[in-house]
Amino acid sequence: MDSLTTVAVIFSYVLSLLRISVAVDTIIVNQNITDGETITSAGGSFELGFFSPGNSKNRYLGIWYKKASKKPVVWVANRESPITDSSGVLKVTQPGILVLVNGTNGILWNSTSSRSAQDPNAQLLESGNLVMRNGNDRDPENFLWQSFDYPCDTLLPGMKLGRNRVAGLDRYLSSWKSADDPSKAQRSIWTDKKNEWTLYSTAQRDQCDNYAICGVNGICKIDQSPNCECMKGFRPKFQSNWDMEDWSNGCVRSTPLDCQKGDGFVKYSGVKLPDTRSSWFNESMNLKECASLCLSNCSCTAYANSDIRGGGSGCLLWFGDLIDIRDFTENGQEFYVRMAAADLASSSINSSSKKKKKQVIIISISITGIVLLSLVLTLYVLKKRKKQPKRKAYMEHNSKGGENNEGQEHLELPLFDLDTLLNATNNFSSDNKLGEGGFGPVYKGILQEGQEIAVKMMSKTSRQGLKEFKNEVESIAKLQHRNLVKLLGCCIHGRERLLIYEHMPNKSLDLFIFDQMRRRVLDWPKRFLIINGIAQGLLYLHRDSRLRIIHRDLKAENILLDNEMIPKISDFGITGSFGGNEIETNTTRVARTLGYMSPEYAREGLYSTKSDVFSFGVLVLEIVSGKRNKGFNHPYHDLSLLGHAWTFFMEDRSSEFIDASMGNTCNLSEVLCSINLGLLCVQRFPEDRPSMHSVVLMLGSEGALPQPKEPYFFTDMNMMEGNCSSGTQSTITLLEA
Repeated sequence: MDSLTTVAVIFSYVLSLLRISVAVDTIIVNQNITDGETITSAGGSFELGFFSPGNSKNRYLGIWYKKASKKPVVWVANRESPITDSSGVLKVTQPGILVLVNGTNGILWNSTSSRSAQDPNAQLLESGNLVMRNGNDRDPENFLWQSFDYPCDTLLPGMKLGRNRVAGLDRYLSSWKSADDPSKAQRSIWTDKKNEWTLYSTAQRDQCDNYAICGVNGICKIDQSPNCECMKGFRPKFQSNWDMEDWSNGCVRSTPLDCQKGDGFVKYSGVKLPDTRSSWFNESMNLKECASLCLSNCSCTAYANSDIRGGGSGCLLWFGDLIDIRDFTENGQEFYVRMAAADLASSSINSSSKKKKKQVIIISISITGIVLLSLVLTLYVLKKRKKQPKRKAYMEHNSKGGENNEGQEHLELPLFDLDTLLNATNNFSSDNKLGEGGFGPVYKGILQEGQEIAVKMMSKTSRQGLKEFKNEVESIAKLQHRNLVKLLGCCIHGRERLLIYEHMPNKSLDLFIFDQMRRRVLDWPKRFLIINGIAQGLLYLHRDSRLRIIHRDLKAENILLDNEMIPKISDFGITGSFGGNEIETNTTRVARTLGYMSPEYAREGLYSTKSDVFSFGVLVLEIVSGKRNKGFNHPYHDLSLLGHAWTFFMEDRSSEFIDASMGNTCNLSEVLCSINLGLLCVQRFPEDRPSMHSVVLMLGSEGALPQPKEPYFFTDMNMMEGNCSSGTQSTITLLEA
């Protein structure tokens, strides 16, 4: 090799090293990235640029895995704001912010940072993380901004999920709406009448997170009802629709703008700024210059600071209708909306008039309040004096011959005095009665601070005595779980023994699933949620509580529903508790509800966690079918509900077992899985039934479940005969309307 060739080879080698060096520091420094240009990470694993997903023609700024053949997208900047053409440009601004704009210079997306930088630059790292930093600072802790803090649907190595309280970040994954649309996860259901998919639920945090819910020129306020109102100087476009809470057509101006005669601006504080698709910005202008520029342009409808850090700077102008505004009292921004001069003058006069009216009203209210307060106090004293003899006689009557306050000293939870409960329930008025069970009547009450409670009173004919009362108190007082009813306290006064629970506004599950009209409220998603909730509550009792708790009386009447239809297991009067190594025990006193009892408990008095599993299986089949196991009858056979379910299962006709009132809300695979699971839980022998841990896993699994064996079809007479032959004492809870 001659010297010239040698020099050429060395020169080529040096150039290659230089190219590698440039690749390692792939940096965007104060330059624009237009549609068609891409930036590649140092090792060539990831690429940043514009793309169109699936069959869509919309353009998005994203990061994809370059080395894969299909180049899967791992992050998208403007998920909710697509670009309709190829005019998109990514800019690095001097304060240290990435800005994505369209052809009209409207801002579609921007990064955020709590700090400004003297020498800002952006870099796509080999990890797939797009970062904004100051100069050559490579410390991740000092990044001004990074895409890893805003994940989309892909979890890359190095990403963190969850709440960062210091930075105020809430990092979570959310799937694409479809293969053609990267916007967040919405759940839809098929509607036969409309012959289309309709929205079922979305991933928004509240109602105001729905895009443009109040239409154009409307503002959403989550803390008021109705949520939508028109901005000042605007009125509903269609008042009748607005009154029916259909806000989709938005608001129109009460008085048209008159650019020649002069318009003005109204300031809004603590709001989320409108959609910036029809906006323009300039970073060098201050707010005063921004207002002057907007006023001089007759098409300008609003203005604000484009950068609110450090007192605010930059100019952001809107043109046309203002869309997707909501109230943000804590982290909101300020912006100024253009109004006609006549509306501004009217607003000023009204403001002055309102101040005077306010003063008059305050004085009037003060005088009226003093008079009313005196009257109320007088009536209260008279009413209390009237009730006192009755209450005193009531308490004295129930104290005679009773164990006055017996057992209270050992109870580790709040104690209520009887007088407080008498006040809360209006002396246990029949109007406040919620229902009655084996323990006794239950009354609704309201404490002085406004908290609603349910007071369960042991009746004088109750089959449960002081032992059962203490058992329930001591058991449930130590239990804390989302799917267990919360015990607030108790009261022991003479013969009176009362339990105070949180109030469940929707009462019990049986009032829904066994009622022809109310069962329609429970579509399949709600029923499946209830099944899962009961399973989670039982798992906590069996495995995660301090003692292994066996409920022994699980039934639809003992599943209470809160205002969100979340199930809560109640009635722990006959629970049994095991030590760490115990798995089964025996009782000579069988307390039960016909239709829910396991064979070994009914015949021999043996109970274990598998006894609750059996009751859970019955409950699942009742929830799916909408029919009771106890008293079930069929015109073509004499089988119980369990036998009916088994017959359909073996004939591959389980879909005929489903409650028809659920309509088209059923997820067939979930329903069939639940029927299969219910049959597994009602197997004849305890060892054949799954544990509640396995039940919870199977409810969340998409795989095939084990094949159940034929369940034990016993009649009520068989159960009673079994108890007689085994020598156990039977206590039966009969179901009443």
